[in-house]
Amino acid sequence: MPMSVPQFRTGLAAVLAALTLVAASPAAPALAANPYERGPAPTTSSIEASRGSFAIAQTTVARSAVSGFGGGTIYYPTSTTAGTFGAIAISPGFTASQSSVSWLGPRLASQGFVIITIDTLSTLDQPAARGTQLLAALDYLTRTSSVRTRIDATRLGVMGHSMGGGGSLSASVSRPALQAAIPLTPWHGTKSWSSDRVPTLIIGAENDTVASVSAHSEPFYTSLPSTLDKAYLELNNASHSAPTSTNVTVAKYSISWLKRFIDNDTRYEQFLCPKPSGSAIQEYRDTCPHS
Repeated sequence: MPMSVPQFRTGLAAVLAALTLVAASPAAPALAANPYERGPAPTTSSIEASRGSFAIAQTTVARSAVSGFGGGTIYYPTSTTAGTFGAIAISPGFTASQSSVSWLGPRLASQGFVIITIDTLSTLDQPAARGTQLLAALDYLTRTSSVRTRIDATRLGVMGHSMGGGGSLSASVSRPALQAAIPLTPWHGTKSWSSDRVPTLIIGAENDTVASVSAHSEPFYTSLPSTLDKAYLELNNASHSAPTSTNVTVAKYSISWLKRFIDNDTRYEQFLCPKPSGSAIQEYRDTCPHS
């Protein structure tokens, strides 16, 4: 039977009312684009600051309590409400102890990472041995340490100074699942790293007479695959020891690199691409845009 005019109008009114109700309903909350973001949106001030937004604590790891490396110090965010964190192991250089890189521990941890600065089995250990020890420290962090439940074992990185920086290159080749590496004024007898698959920021120093950039940092960077996310930052008028004491330039770009690749936090891309410049930077090379 054909619908009468009153019936049509009643039906039309019901449809319109339903559409109005749908349009007025609150939208479902948007899912976070990146579940690994930790901390507020970054600014130049926040990555140059001596501390980030996370309160931190530290714990000592005795040499006798571990195997594969010489003990160290763990720095970690005290709150777990943000979820788990990425973790980074940091090695000192030839003849040095963890005290030479200890300033990086609280600085990086307060930005939302778990950090372990390590002592090596011998202060005379060569880069390859330091690389093995960096990986042993990460394994300890994620498997048996007191902070293991705070760490996302799929988001790990390595750093190191001098031979420890060379060690971070060795560690990257040994474990391509790492998310980031930052060799600091690195020294290594091997010059070609074409098999490296870990996003790498190399920081060299213009006046380095121990690991000159022409013999170490620059050929290391050049040898990394062109398809790799990589960058080379040369500190202006700086010496080999520049990364062993508080250095704003080292900190801000290390934070940006670690956030970008360990946390996949593209909010930090702005500090890396387009390439940075300024009086503290002698040279910067990159493969922007990052993948």
